[in-house]
Amino acid sequence: MDDVKDEPAGGRGLSRRSFVRMSSAIGTMTFANGLPFLAAIAQKSGGSRSKGQVSGRRKLGTLEVSSVGLGCQDFTGTFYATAPNRADMIILARTAHDNGVMLFDAAEAYGPLEVERILGEALAPIRNQVVLSSKFGWNIDPDTGKSLGGLNSRPDHIRLSVEGMLKRYRTDRIDLVYQHRVDPQVPIEDVAGTVKDLIAEGKVLHFGLSEPGPQTLRRAHAVQPLTAVQNEYSIMARDPEVQILPICRELGIGFVCWSPLAMAFLTGTIDKETQFQRGDFRAMVPWFAPDNRSGNLAIVAVVKEWARRKNAVPVQVSLAWLMAQDPWIVPIPGTTKMAHMLDNNGADAVSFTMAELQEFNAALVRTPVHGARLPAMVLSLSGVEAPAKQS
Repeated sequence: MDDVKDEPAGGRGLSRRSFVRMSSAIGTMTFANGLPFLAAIAQKSGGSRSKGQVSGRRKLGTLEVSSVGLGCQDFTGTFYATAPNRADMIILARTAHDNGVMLFDAAEAYGPLEVERILGEALAPIRNQVVLSSKFGWNIDPDTGKSLGGLNSRPDHIRLSVEGMLKRYRTDRIDLVYQHRVDPQVPIEDVAGTVKDLIAEGKVLHFGLSEPGPQTLRRAHAVQPLTAVQNEYSIMARDPEVQILPICRELGIGFVCWSPLAMAFLTGTIDKETQFQRGDFRAMVPWFAPDNRSGNLAIVAVVKEWARRKNAVPVQVSLAWLMAQDPWIVPIPGTTKMAHMLDNNGADAVSFTMAELQEFNAALVRTPVHGARLPAMVLSLSGVEAPAKQS
């Protein structure tokens, strides 16, 4: 899990966007060319396109990407108990690219395997215009997607994982490959060395880690220079600021933010009465527990005030705040909704002066976060240090 998508819960909050209200009523209609009505509106609406355009570019190490990417974790609807249509996800990915998005983020664990297949079908015609990233590291059968339990970053398994990615993505190289979580049984030197060999073979172009321990990050970089770290980072999840971001700054490593909208908390669509559907991961996240939710809504109030001041929507302010921290930070908000994707892209046009950022941060300091960002069992997989390499 990394780019947890930032969607409202149980359909709540969709009424805030007339675009989505309209699509709910006529989403099953199609034009003669077979395009879903929702996608056709997005393609034809110059207003939506101009507001949802990403023109900015950023560098993750030496890799150029759009200033806002697209997290594709829930394209199969397995994480938040949604049921997106596969054809609509293909059109969403293509429309994101049409609106300037270059970076598309997936993992073999998403689906499993199916999200990579969806992106492969969607982006194969424009392969050379996009940056495809994925992740290995879970003990998954690379042919069937069946979970074999736990983590697996053994060199032979990494190679099998990458070969599977290449087939599903319909490509001859993966632009950016991350270890999904640090494997406590495999020295990071073996992991980085395997990826270094894959880079030499041209099958992988760049290497990254997700949620690593700080010393593991340094050890990996010493074997194969890292392009990016992908960790949860948002106004509500600021853990990386303590150790990981300073290391990235020191070593010239880019940073990709998964769940930059705090699992939709920062969209402003969640309130005290929000109920999560059965199977929605957020029902287990401490942030959303009744005892914590009221306190965290105070943070959302700060974001809404800044959205008013910036003539923007809360998601745009939340993403722009991340991009204001450093020029090598790139958020990858996840969504399965066209209107949300366009809103997210609009963060590219929101900026803060230094004085505004200081004022914003001062308000956040006065408004503490209540509860942990993840359930304890899931959180225990973050910040892990790989075992020492035996000589």
